[in-house]
Amino acid sequence: MKIKFDNLDYQEKAINAVVNLFEGQGIKQSNFTVINNDLQGKLWNDHGVGNKIDLSNDKVIENMKKVQLENNIAPSEKLEDNEKQFNIEMETGTGKTYVYLKTILELNEKYGFSKFVIVVPSLAIKEGVNKTLEMTKSHFKNQFNGIIYNNFTYNSKKLDEVRNFAVDSTIQIMVINIQAFIKDTKNKDQSNIIYRESDFLSGMRPIELIQETNPIVVIDEPQSVDNTLKSKEAIKSLNPSVVLRYSATHKSKYPLLYKLGPVEAYDEKLVKQIEVAGIKTENDGNNAYMRLVSTNNKNNQFSAKIEINYRGKNSIDKKMVTVKPGDDLYIKSNKLDAYDRGLIIGDIYTADENEYVEFTSHDTLLTKGKEIGGAAEDMLKRQQIRKTIEEHLEKELRLNPLGIKVLSLFFIDRVENYRQYDKVGNQINGKYADMFEEEYIKLISKPRFSAIRDSKAPVSEVHDGYFSVDNKGKVKDSTGKTAADDSTYNAIMKDKEELLTFYDSTKKSSAANNKARKMRFIFSHSTLKEGWDNPNVFQICTLVDTKDTITKRQKIGRGLRLAVNQEGERQYGFEVNTLTVMANESYEEFAEGLQIEFEEESGVKFGVFEKTTFATIMRVTDEVLGEKELLGNEKAAELFEFFKEKNYIAKNGKATDTLKLAIQEETIEIPEELADFEVAIIEKVKSKIKTLDIKNHDAHQRVSFKKEVFLNPDFKELWDSIKYKTTYSVEFDTEKLINLAARELREKVIVSEVKMSYVKAKTVITDAGIVADKEVDTYLTNVEHHYIAPDIITYLQNETELTRKTIVRILKESNTLKDFKKNPQMYMMNVAKIINSCKRELLVDGIKYQKIGHNDYYSQELFDTKELSGYLERNMLPASTDRTVYDYVVYDSEVERKFAMDCEQDPSVKFYIKLPGWFKIRTPLGNYNPDWAVLLEQNDERKLYFVAETKGSILTEDLRPTERKKIECGIKHFEALDTQVELKPVESLEQLQDIARGRIEEKV
Repeated sequence: MKIKFDNLDYQEKAINAVVNLFEGQGIKQSNFTVINNDLQGKLWNDHGVGNKIDLSNDKVIENMKKVQLENNIAPSEKLEDNEKQFNIEMETGTGKTYVYLKTILELNEKYGFSKFVIVVPSLAIKEGVNKTLEMTKSHFKNQFNGIIYNNFTYNSKKLDEVRNFAVDSTIQIMVINIQAFIKDTKNKDQSNIIYRESDFLSGMRPIELIQETNPIVVIDEPQSVDNTLKSKEAIKSLNPSVVLRYSATHKSKYPLLYKLGPVEAYDEKLVKQIEVAGIKTENDGNNAYMRLVSTNNKNNQFSAKIEINYRGKNSIDKKMVTVKPGDDLYIKSNKLDAYDRGLIIGDIYTADENEYVEFTSHDTLLTKGKEIGGAAEDMLKRQQIRKTIEEHLEKELRLNPLGIKVLSLFFIDRVENYRQYDKVGNQINGKYADMFEEEYIKLISKPRFSAIRDSKAPVSEVHDGYFSVDNKGKVKDSTGKTAADDSTYNAIMKDKEELLTFYDSTKKSSAANNKARKMRFIFSHSTLKEGWDNPNVFQICTLVDTKDTITKRQKIGRGLRLAVNQEGERQYGFEVNTLTVMANESYEEFAEGLQIEFEEESGVKFGVFEKTTFATIMRVTDEVLGEKELLGNEKAAELFEFFKEKNYIAKNGKATDTLKLAIQEETIEIPEELADFEVAIIEKVKSKIKTLDIKNHDAHQRVSFKKEVFLNPDFKELWDSIKYKTTYSVEFDTEKLINLAARELREKVIVSEVKMSYVKAKTVITDAGIVADKEVDTYLTNVEHHYIAPDIITYLQNETELTRKTIVRILKESNTLKDFKKNPQMYMMNVAKIINSCKRELLVDGIKYQKIGHNDYYSQELFDTKELSGYLERNMLPASTDRTVYDYVVYDSEVERKFAMDCEQDPSVKFYIKLPGWFKIRTPLGNYNPDWAVLLEQNDERKLYFVAETKGSILTEDLRPTERKKIECGIKHFEALDTQVELKPVESLEQLQDIARGRIEEKV
């Protein structure tokens, strides 16, 4: 199968951006004109033929601005350092190598330029360029009427190719590593051969021949090529006439001619959509799990962020905590028993690539990226492998009928985990290979995968690795940057198209081709982290034990390219093109980390407004002629400052809630002189705002106290009836507690075993940021765990404050200890919770309140000193009468809102108060804050004092147990005041009035 190449609009735009830069250069008429016409772009020199560019810098700048305007890029005013160097930005996977190769041929066809040097940063990218040159040879011949061109990779042992590069008048394309021509300034005698005189070249140096050609230099991944002073000097040593820099992540700010960034590529569906999946454990608090995320040394204050297990109210969750020397992880985990083992933070080491945390009385050394105390790592790796295989097989069921072969790629940390050697030197499986084969056999045996099972190769032949080899021919770990990796790149590049081809046992093919065709699962160490991708990689799985040196962008870059079918035809649409990344972290962390990498590497600032944000906005001035007007840098900067003055943009460049509300309500203000650009400006603003989930700060309102209420006798009467404080005492029967707790434990203890779940989320890339929306969350399997059994009696003693004897009796009589082995920590937490609930219930049953005295009460002046606020039209109601203390009533529910409205309108309510949060009644279950205090008048003379608890339902079974018990305590509290006030749970003011009428009738 041969990959077919399309003429895609966005690629043609990138090509034209460069070709049009030379508008005004002498035109090469045709391939068949006389030699004088053919030499328009050529310069004859002493030793051969070079490029001849006739354009002045002023003309190039004029062309550059025109090109930038056509591509919605704010025009540059000058050439950086007065050099003809330009950036072309293309997102990974969109075919930048194809683009610059076709650009080379277009420049020759139109202007006659013939000498080109492609500079690459690494062996991997070099092999990738050479593979693309090979694959496009026939395609370009058809495109350019049988054009002839010579391409070669610079080799210091083949200087005849350099001579030919200089003297041949046909198109010459040299591919060269930056390392091959960086000068060794310290040891000139050992400088690269390219700088040495050569007898083969009549005493000339190879570099001199290249310099005389005035080559057009193409830099592939410039951020990695000329990132040092030496490499910049090396590029200058080529004496380039023009430098074209192609990357998704430019660092140097040369004029930008074309931009296809991650947002544009995603919007246009020019790359695969990314979904992130991962394995996580739940309810596992039996071991002291720790993972060092980062370290910091700000102002010589050392700190670290560590992910640990955290004891929540009803579960154990992973939580990120910040620690400094002396912190105790037992306290940080909310007293989770597993951490009560002397895990006190000692030294924090912050050096890059070597961060770690030590503990004062523990041998554990926590290094970055290494997790301790979680589920067994091999178990996690096995599940990652299993789910990757499962995702792969599911895609095969869907895509194989479309003629699309599915590939999966595994990144591993050590080759020995995948391939090993026995005593006699035979290659055998490592643990990852064994895991893969075991899980593959289980999955492929399922009935739903029968179609795949019947047509594919044996398990041992569906997977293999691409690794470097040592001098004995054994696979080994490598950096991916040495000459030892050459054979690996050659192999994977040679197999690139065969990997896309279905294996067919009925067709004859070479052993090597059959091997590649059978392969659907590829394992790699570092060799595939850059320079190689395959359009049909649909799953990428990361299997690492230590710090992951492969960035998220490098990982996804291996699988972003759009898929092809068996005819080599590109396939479009996210329904086919979805890349599943099996990450060794949560999908939220992956999305956040990917966004940070985009921002750091490519300069994209998601959701941030800058002075140039609006510079590329255009309006059509003539629809017939297609003429446009650009807003430009100057007016864009003025608009930016206008938005800051309007409080639309915060100091950090992010959109404020004021701007979000203005967009939501269509009230955004635009300067009058920019009215013609209004639609485009608003669209740009919307693209930068991630969400319209806002609070209307303009509606935020402070509640004011009505000081005149101090003079209101109704207020004084009501307040005097409820203001006093009480104390309480309790007594309960221990035997009753044991019986109740044992019964409750038998009925209610449910212990969840430690579980693994599979979580998957699709990512969406926008100007506002990268968002991951969870789509799948399903349990995989129960997890076998090994841990030291904790001291359950001591734990329950601390949690319940009961004696050991009482606890032992409760546990024995409950007959639930068998559940302890399932998940000790969850069992202890549940038991403690249930025992405490029983204890509180008995405490409330035996509680007695007593008024403290006449001088211990809530002062009415607190109303004027404690600030209260809310949001208009959301939880505030104007108080228009003089029957309450504030000018607004702040409510918590729809039931409360209606109660307040009724109190405002009903003349029988003489005074009412929404009791503020500082009015509290102490109970064994925590402080209790009733809802309302109400003074009702019946028959124009009888006054009754009530404290009302408004609920949607007052039925006992509808109230939460704690809520019900607190109300019972409140009732006893007010009974102890002996002021005739009553606490009543009601659903409405009408119910309270019915109770008041009943009280009057009883007295009559």
